Amino acid sequence: MRFLVYDRLLGFGDDYWIEDDRGTKVFLVDGKALRLRDTWELKDTQGRVLVDIHQKMLALRDTMVLQRGGEPLATIRRKRLSLLRNHYRVSLADGSELDVSGKILDREFAVEYDGELLAVISRRWLTVRDTYGVDVVREDADPALLIAVAVCVIHLAEKEREG
Repeated sequence: MRFLVYDRLLGFGDDYWIEDDRGTKVFLVDGKALRLRDTWELKDTQGRVLVDIHQKMLALRDTMVLQRGGEPLATIRRKRLSLLRNHYRVSLADGSELDVSGKILDREFAVEYDGELLAVISRRWLTVRDTYGVDVVREDADPALLIAVAVCVIHLAEKEREG
């Protein structure tokens, strides 16, 4: 499953569609303006919220929180003692972890679970300049979760670069 995400996705208060590789709209990112923290909702084509994405307010390190149906889904932060600057840990509510590493700001990175590849985020396949692809490798993976993770990791890396 391959999805196309536009870099302008990170604009607050704006809504953006994520398309599949055939150009069909699959997910809507609904940016929430006028909030104290960075907030988005990832919705399906019927407008149902699949993942609520927001920045954790009182944290020592920048942290993004994902929720589904009001329940915790995941927490995302940069690895504390990583030799690689672009290395993030996704702590899932069930206690498991996803590992995200690569060239985040270049939109060239991978999401793994227990050493197994779940998704590849890349601009390599695309000719559209401000677009990157999220290629979900495993059939049983949650595409909405992996897209939300990609959006959060890119957002955190950009905030770190600016700070």
